[in-house]
Amino acid sequence: MSKFSFSDLTPDLILDAIDTVGIYAESGLLALNSYENRVYQFKAEDGKRYVAKFYRPERWTEAQINEEHQFAFELANAEVPVVAPIIRDGTSLFSHQGYLFTLFPSVGGRIFEVDNLDQLDVLGRFIGRMHQTAKAKPFVHRPTITSAEYLVEARAHLVASELIPMSLTTAFYTVLDMVIKQVQQAYKANSLIRLHGDCHAGNIMWTGEKLMFVDLDDSRMGPAIQDLWMMLSGDRNNQLIQLDTLVQAYEEFCPLDFSQFKLIEPLRALRMVHYMGWVAKRWQDPAFPRNFPWFASDKYWEQQILALKEQLSALNEPSLSLMP
Repeated sequence: MSKFSFSDLTPDLILDAIDTVGIYAESGLLALNSYENRVYQFKAEDGKRYVAKFYRPERWTEAQINEEHQFAFELANAEVPVVAPIIRDGTSLFSHQGYLFTLFPSVGGRIFEVDNLDQLDVLGRFIGRMHQTAKAKPFVHRPTITSAEYLVEARAHLVASELIPMSLTTAFYTVLDMVIKQVQQAYKANSLIRLHGDCHAGNIMWTGEKLMFVDLDDSRMGPAIQDLWMMLSGDRNNQLIQLDTLVQAYEEFCPLDFSQFKLIEPLRALRMVHYMGWVAKRWQDPAFPRNFPWFASDKYWEQQILALKEQLSALNEPSLSLMP
């Protein structure tokens, strides 16, 4: 089976895999928006809706996936609103014809509004509760956010892909290397805890007054601010208001080290570079050229050069600060 391809993952194989868990699909499979893994929603004969997630081969070990699941169960037991996997016969991770997969209950709702201060207030409380549980113990098998993976390895994937137009190569790598150097000097993370890891609006569902975290696939060790900074948007003043709202609510349940505010822009840079490296690394998966056709265009890389220059400037500005 190809490391990059899900070509063997046919609808029949998916349905057969789900049958082995004792859940029988009544409807067809609705593919959900996921590129790293393959995720499908369906209605079962029991009248309930489920989501089946098939993990990309060779990305995570079974121990790493089970550790993610255990974190989800701990959060659910602490009444943190997270969509946890379904357990059947004592396990939540299943295998069928070489694919590892998991089933979740399907939850509805609308995407979280990052510019809604009332919703940010609720979110801050739940992230605080999440982190209070997360601090109880570290991950043993899952990785830590590092500049080695997010910057150095990502750069290597970009070079190997040869997707950056020759005419833009010098300009791109010049500013990229400046960003990498700056972040390596600035990103000195301590007090690492278990994180959601990818806590952006698309991974938070909102139904009425209820909030639900989904997708712990990128859960790993890192600084607490990682699960907060992606909620910040707009100009500096707006970000200060958003950060203050989040932090006041967060600290009702968990103290936050304000010195981590200086990690916000380094973490933003890590995410930018890691994203480019991730797409480049997965380019041999047919789903990526099909869904990211702009990634190989001159315009995209011109935009990235500009974005990296802006991020380099942000790295040199004073970090956000709140009165203690």
